[in-house]
Amino acid sequence: MSDEDEDDEPAVELGEQTPVEGAPLARVSSRLTWPKEKSEIDRLEGESVLRTPEGPQELSAILESVEETYFERRQEFESHVRDVVGTGPIPTTDT
Repeated sequence: MSDEDEDDEPAVELGEQTPVEGAPLARVSSRLTWPKEKSEIDRLEGESVLRTPEGPQELSAILESVEETYFERRQEFESHVRDVVGTGPIPTTDT
């Protein structure tokens, strides 16, 4: 079978895109270098809106509930944030 015989269609039907408000935690944390103090994260990314199971939330508000003040690694930071916001399905917005 040659490449010309293959369909240009996707192998999986993706459906309509449903908007989701906020950015994934991994995207926000990837913009930072580690180690980092909580206050510095707040200064640099505090206004970023994260996707959470409870809906979009500003990182600054989430950080208020995080007791740790210094993060050695990105994974440590993400773990503390997930402890506050939880994990689970992210609600979509109606357009």
